[in-house]
Amino acid sequence: MTASVEARETAQWAAQAAADKLATDVSIVDVSDRLAITDAFVLASAPSERQVQAIVDEVEERLREHGIKPVRREGLTEGRWVLLDFIDVVVHVQHAEERAYYALERLWKDCPTIPFVDRAAPAAPDASPAGEPAESSAVEPATDGADDGEPAPDGADDAGPAADAAPER
Repeated sequence: MTASVEARETAQWAAQAAADKLATDVSIVDVSDRLAITDAFVLASAPSERQVQAIVDEVEERLREHGIKPVRREGLTEGRWVLLDFIDVVVHVQHAEERAYYALERLWKDCPTIPFVDRAAPAAPDASPAGEPAESSAVEPATDGADDGEPAPDGADDAGPAADAAPER
């Protein structure tokens, strides 16, 4: 048995919400073969308690937009490991230290993962969407061919230095 389509969709929404709030190491584990009480775990990390809380708030808000509310919330007062139970999906948002210490991925290593790709990951600042360098829209002024950066005088030949080197016949 694998996670239901609804659980996979809910897990993707939760994972994307966490990633949008800068969660790190976001992953989804299909635990449906091992647990009867839920289909998937969403795991996410944050470097501070404040960031854990921001991620939790965003996950709850995003899933509420889809009509999904948590039936149980644990760990909110400490903010080190917050668990949101959406029945088919359980979201674990952990402080990075707790994530390393408890290593839930290692505990559930026999379970398959559900691929998650952050759709909002920023592109490289100097790259276009196709991965090629972005072209500048600025127009460069014509120069007189000398590498002094000075503009060419009015009426000057814009042929450049190569034209000067050609012999006359």
